[in-house]
Amino acid sequence: METIIDLIKRDPIRVTALNCVWQLKLPQCYIAAGFVRNLVWDALHQVEVATPLNDVDVIYFDPDEVSPKAYLQYEAQLRQCLPQLNWQVRNQAIMHTRNGDAPYQSAIDAMRYWPEKETAVAVRQVGDSEYECVAAFGVQSLLNYCVTHNPKRSRDIFEHRVNAKQWLSKWPRLRVVL
Repeated sequence: METIIDLIKRDPIRVTALNCVWQLKLPQCYIAAGFVRNLVWDALHQVEVATPLNDVDVIYFDPDEVSPKAYLQYEAQLRQCLPQLNWQVRNQAIMHTRNGDAPYQSAIDAMRYWPEKETAVAVRQVGDSEYECVAAFGVQSLLNYCVTHNPKRSRDIFEHRVNAKQWLSKWPRLRVVL
């Protein structure tokens, strides 16, 4: 996890994004998915120009939140803080209904249902220049150039994501693990 935090600290846009999210003070709130995964794969492949962030996935877990559209307010706040990023904020306490799963118990539990294991890594700011990295499946496979299918999701969804996102073209040393 320290390797990932060190990479984050060297990336000014990610540090700023984490600070913006920290200011929301949402429960169990992290930036996940490509925000972390792409940074690691870029570093492993010694990419000179960072892979652009298509979106920034902010997850949080608040089972007591009354409005299912509250995320729109959070996205607006984040756009004010850092308008150049495409913010996507989702309360994982309600995402199980969209995904057809049993209720998730936490933000980390929700990540256990994501299509590939290496995407289920998240980071958050916990203090001034202090960060916490969490991973539903650990980070070893991420650091070992893997893209691993999560059997909790269909293989078709997994393969579609690998192909549509062109991960094997962008990072040619990756290997698919089914």
